[in-house]
Amino acid sequence: MPGAVLTDPVLRVASLTKRFGAKLAVEEVSFSASRGEILGILGPNGAGKSTVIGMLCGLLEPDGGCIEIFGRRLAQHRASILARMNIASPYASLPGQLSARQNLSIYADLYGVERPGERIAELLQLFGIPSEAADMRFSKLSSGQVIRVSLCKALLNRPELLLLDEPTVYLDTEIAAQTRSVILRERDDRGTTIVLTSHNLGEIQHLCDRIVLLSRGRAIACGTALEVTRAVLGRERDSAALAEVFSRAARGEV
Repeated sequence: MPGAVLTDPVLRVASLTKRFGAKLAVEEVSFSASRGEILGILGPNGAGKSTVIGMLCGLLEPDGGCIEIFGRRLAQHRASILARMNIASPYASLPGQLSARQNLSIYADLYGVERPGERIAELLQLFGIPSEAADMRFSKLSSGQVIRVSLCKALLNRPELLLLDEPTVYLDTEIAAQTRSVILRERDDRGTTIVLTSHNLGEIQHLCDRIVLLSRGRAIACGTALEVTRAVLGRERDSAALAEVFSRAARGEV
């Protein structure tokens, strides 16, 4: 179950907007995340989830709105903010000609990780990546191994803000469960603020303290699973009806 949320603000997003040509991908989206909170971004394909994540990590430039992280504007303090956060995404690949271990070593150097060899070995073991896979060219790894290496990269610098875009996609049941345990441990042991996207409703309900529901680029509701469900379906409904909320969003009915 989601844990207690501390009150220190880490992330504030106000009226975030992004266009791709004539398409309005994200429209006036606002939310916040506190220290030690897991915030889920839920929505069907095309709702704007990955676009929001891309703007939060500085890969995409917003066309409107403001992103504030650690009390500072991302646009004005990009380098100092990004040094304290990290991201894992199945859509952001690492150089294929290098091995997984070589890629992680480069990122460890960029982040100034102390005792990088020990940290990399610790993370490879944590996500069940054997030495033979770690020393293969990254382009030869399976989809599941690619996701696990991406998760290793995301935890290298012990980030204060962790962005996870579909963190368990392509993972088998055992590794997915282990990954969810790692996510919870990051929150509970280190007070890490985590923003994640997922199509797995069970995963969202199990991990997330609060949820932002996106539909066609707009934030429809924000709160606990129960609060989001009742906001969309009515106050008599309970959090078990979150699947119906998701289905309505997928059909464009909310």
